[in-house]
Amino acid sequence: MENQFDEEIEIDLRELFFVLLGKIWIIIGTSIAGVVAAVLFTTLCITPMYQSTASLYILSKSTSLTSLADIQLGTQLTQDYMVIAKSRKVIEQVIKDCELDMTYEQFLGTVSVTNESNTRVLSLTVKNPDPYMAKMIVDKYSQVTAEQTAKIMDTDVPNEVDVGVVADHPVSPSVKKNALIGGMLMFVFVCGIIVVLYLLDDSVKTGDDAEKYLGLTNLGSIPVYESSMKKTGKSKKKSDKSGETVRKLDRFDI
Repeated sequence: MENQFDEEIEIDLRELFFVLLGKIWIIIGTSIAGVVAAVLFTTLCITPMYQSTASLYILSKSTSLTSLADIQLGTQLTQDYMVIAKSRKVIEQVIKDCELDMTYEQFLGTVSVTNESNTRVLSLTVKNPDPYMAKMIVDKYSQVTAEQTAKIMDTDVPNEVDVGVVADHPVSPSVKKNALIGGMLMFVFVCGIIVVLYLLDDSVKTGDDAEKYLGLTNLGSIPVYESSMKKTGKSKKKSDKSGETVRKLDRFDI
C-alpha cells in the first residue's frame, strides 16, 4: 500500500506583502522602465494613422418620410448600402481611381462603414498615414459608393451629408494607452518574479520554518544583536591581550 502525501503550500499574505514592500524601489523602477520602453516603441516603431470620414444620406429625393413603411425602407436600404460599400467592385474602382498600391483585402482593412442607430446616414471612414491621402480617398470612396449603389439598386444617387476633412492629429497609436499598458505589464511581471522566488525559497529563517521543513520542535529563541556581538568581540580581544601580558611578565620573572 502506497502512502500518498499531499504537500500544501501555505502562503502568508502578510509576509508576502512585506516582501513586496521591501522590493518597492525595484518594482517602481522597472515599472517606469516599462513606461519609457512603451513610449519609445510607440513613437519610433509604430506609424501614426490619420482618419477622415464622409457620410451619405440613404433616402432618395423620391422617398418621403410620411409613413412607417418609408422609414422601414430607409433602414433596410442602409444595410444594403453597407454591403455594397464593401463590395469588391466598389473598392477596386476606388483603388484604380486613386492609383493606390494595395489589394482589395489591404484596402478593406483601412476602411470602416457604419450606421448610427435610428438614422439613415451611412458613414465611411478611411485611415491612412498621410492625412491628405485619407481625405482624398474617403471622398472618392463616398462618390463611388453612391454611384454604384444607385446603379445596382436602380435608385437615385444618395445625397452627400459630409465630405472628408484633413485630420490635424493621428487617431492611433495612443501613446498614453500604450505607456499605461507597458507600465502595468512590467509591474505585474516583476511582482510575479518576486512572488515566485519567495515561494521557491525553502531556507530556514524562523522557528516556524524549522518545524515546517525539518520537523523540529521550537523550544525557544535567542535574540542576537550586532551591538552586543561587537562589545563581546572587543572584551574578548582585551582579555586576550591581558593574558598575553601576564604570560610575558611570568616569563620575565622567571
